[in-house]
Amino acid sequence: MKFRLFAGAVSASLLLQPHLALAEEPDANNDSIVLETVEVGGKTQGRLADNSESYTPKTSVSAPTGLSLSRRETPQSVSVITETQMDDFQMNGVSDVLASTPGVAVDRVETDRIYYNARGFEITNFQFDGLGQPLPYETVSGDMDTAQFERVEVIRGSNGLMTGLGNPSATVNYVRKRPTADTSGSLALTYGSWNAARVEGDLSGAINKSGSVRGRVVAAYDDKESYLDRYEKESGLFYGVVEADITENTLLTIGYSQQNENADSPLWGSLPLFYKDGAPTDYDVETSTSADWSYWDNDTTMAFAELQQRFENGWEAKGVFTYRKLKGDSELLYVFGAPDRNDAGLFAYPSLYDNETTERVYDLYARGPFEVGGRVHEMIVGVNYAKGRNVENSQYIAGNFVQFAPDQSPFDGSFPRPTAYEGTPRGSKWDDRYRSGYLATRLSLADPLTVIAGGRYVDVLSKGEGYGSSKDASASELVPYAGIVFDLNEVHSVYASYTEIFNPQTEENSEGQRVDPVTGETYEAGLKSEWQEGRVYTQLTAFWTDQKDLAEAVNASPDTFFNGQDYESSGYEAEISGELLPGWQLSGGYTFLDIEKNDEGIEQRTYTPREIIRLTTSYRPSGLEKLKVGARVSWQDSIYRGTAPAKRTQEAYTLVDLMAGYDWTRQFSTTLNVNNVSDEKYLNSLYVGQAFYGAPRNASIRFDYKF
Repeated sequence: MKFRLFAGAVSASLLLQPHLALAEEPDANNDSIVLETVEVGGKTQGRLADNSESYTPKTSVSAPTGLSLSRRETPQSVSVITETQMDDFQMNGVSDVLASTPGVAVDRVETDRIYYNARGFEITNFQFDGLGQPLPYETVSGDMDTAQFERVEVIRGSNGLMTGLGNPSATVNYVRKRPTADTSGSLALTYGSWNAARVEGDLSGAINKSGSVRGRVVAAYDDKESYLDRYEKESGLFYGVVEADITENTLLTIGYSQQNENADSPLWGSLPLFYKDGAPTDYDVETSTSADWSYWDNDTTMAFAELQQRFENGWEAKGVFTYRKLKGDSELLYVFGAPDRNDAGLFAYPSLYDNETTERVYDLYARGPFEVGGRVHEMIVGVNYAKGRNVENSQYIAGNFVQFAPDQSPFDGSFPRPTAYEGTPRGSKWDDRYRSGYLATRLSLADPLTVIAGGRYVDVLSKGEGYGSSKDASASELVPYAGIVFDLNEVHSVYASYTEIFNPQTEENSEGQRVDPVTGETYEAGLKSEWQEGRVYTQLTAFWTDQKDLAEAVNASPDTFFNGQDYESSGYEAEISGELLPGWQLSGGYTFLDIEKNDEGIEQRTYTPREIIRLTTSYRPSGLEKLKVGARVSWQDSIYRGTAPAKRTQEAYTLVDLMAGYDWTRQFSTTLNVNNVSDEKYLNSLYVGQAFYGAPRNASIRFDYKF
């Protein structure tokens, strides 16, 4: 099925090419071809292809205010992973991108279910092109392919203004590729360890002769085995987008994407952390509890339409509709318990599971400048409405679980497939409705001083049932936001910001009711600088958060329930990105974190690293410009879970990846990547009461052709 998906994408690309061949060379002064608009995320429509190798974006970022701000003008900590970084180190999945982002921890609790953390807490806010997906469906199943994105932005701290769901961790904004005014394309082939094969194509340009209609098609296909026993995965992506100049000042954009992932013998749960006698387990890196017959398929469909109108006074209005459907189908085996030294004492919990989540999000806003007191300011005002439905069905064997027989190994995949799943299926079916209105303004009070203030009123309603319990809930809140930026000189700016937290939760307590929404407040202050005429960006940040009623798991069984907990967290960050010297690109940062329960002073969430270093760098030697070498370094301090004697620790570790590329011609290049060069053995996460090991040393080679 995945091959057919990719073949269809290639066919679409070929159909597009005859029109591309007829397209005239773009004229930078022809407004019917190039719309010079300010776009959330900093894009201009119909722009020329950006072939820059910079690790720093040249455009504005999708700031938490929705205003057109650079990173230096944004009163929050912002990191950006560019397309160049993703290509250099073959970050083909979003999880790999976030694992390279300063201040972000990626908790791979299973092969196909992942949690992202920043500043010690789960990231549940996600945006596409600067607009939030406000419904609380934060579970990440599978891994989004990055071929469809030109960059990924991470705005750390609460972002209740543009998402409506304030969360003190971070907001991840996926900036999708858009059509270019010129004709461009690329084809990449990759082969790596464990028979990992990938093909990726990207074609963009004008569709008609005048250039008023432009299109882009992106497709990717992956087929790979794994270092884990029995695990294999096949995935395919298609993304297409068309934009048309309806008039000189009116732009219509329509896009569609579909990603399918088929995993064989995936992990549901992971490896036991302790033997029955309390000693920590120590398995081979490739050990897995998956069954030969288990599978986990995830399909994601997205469609969006945007209508943008520019006015002569500099204002613009934009309406956006986004549709997203996530569908999962799986038959899985969960293994749990504490084994003895002969692996006896574990239990098997097979399950048949399917789910479908749909979202429809409508957003309408107007943005532009206004003049007061002889100074020019900026404002955005908008409304947002979203509806979602979540449907789940689960079936289990009689008695739910069985103990492994003495002659059965929990780690060889031989547990027999159930011949039948008995009893009435359990599951969920509920609807969420979300509506909000927001307003923000940037006031230029003096040449060096700007103030940003705004707020969003949020009203949420849920109705339905989940595994026999009512999901009915409602809440509303006004979430304010305020920030100030003062330019010390042409290089340095200091800033401070404040926002409140409001985040409805889907987790349930022991009575089957949703935990109350998280509330609280976040403060942040720092110094931002742009060196060498903006080629190098640095930031120093301090932050403090107080939040209440955050859902925390009370038990570790398959039927986990949650209670609300109060936390105080604080820390500081340092980050740098850009071209330090000609040919030398660098992006990285350091994060320090402290988390305590309110009024107790006791360290909490010890499975989250307190210190993180991320560093990505590349260099083209003078005189050998066709050669490009680089390294990616990731370090985190020790983490632990539990208390003595049942305490499991993952000591601090460092992962080092190396790359070397060579441009044989202007169009053709080759890149070699070697990951985990020291062959470090480490547990991916201690987020839950089980864990599995990260990938050992591996390598891949990529061949790129661009035109």
